[in-house]
Amino acid sequence: MFNMSKVIKIIALVVLIFTVDIAVVQAQTDKTKPRQISVHGDWGVYMYEENGHKVCFMAAAPKKSEGKYKKRGETFAFITNWTEDGAKDVFNILAGYTYKTGSVVSVQIGSKKFKLPTIKGGMAWTNSAEDDKNLAIAVQKGSLMIIRGTSSRGTLTKDTYSLKGSGAAYKALNKACPIG
Repeated sequence: MFNMSKVIKIIALVVLIFTVDIAVVQAQTDKTKPRQISVHGDWGVYMYEENGHKVCFMAAAPKKSEGKYKKRGETFAFITNWTEDGAKDVFNILAGYTYKTGSVVSVQIGSKKFKLPTIKGGMAWTNSAEDDKNLAIAVQKGSLMIIRGTSSRGTLTKDTYSLKGSGAAYKALNKACPIG
């Protein structure tokens, strides 16, 4: 589950993290700026403060992106914990493009399949905390994650993520921002 202000904040934070040299981000002393706290295989774990409460997330970029597009922005998968409201395992995708209105993003990890509705812009979220939990478990246990989406122009995309290190990243995420 999500609220729009958090969506906007996470988009801004993703842009900050992945467009600014990581050494600069790590050197920041401002607690409201995301800082990398660890790397595990292909996943990084980050933390910042919002309203005096910690927010932590693990993130990865796809190892392979396919589709007949000319230009595409940054693409990432996230699992986030917000200590302020107790939201745990919040799974979302930043597509690097605007999704087709009313489209659904498919996530496949091994034989497990998940459908994520898109919201205005380039992000997709699960429908429930239960879906978040199940996706977080699958990410930790799997080896590859394939995400398929459709852009507002009708372009089909397929992103393949390595899940190497995701179990250790998940443990670090929950150590940094424990929820319940």
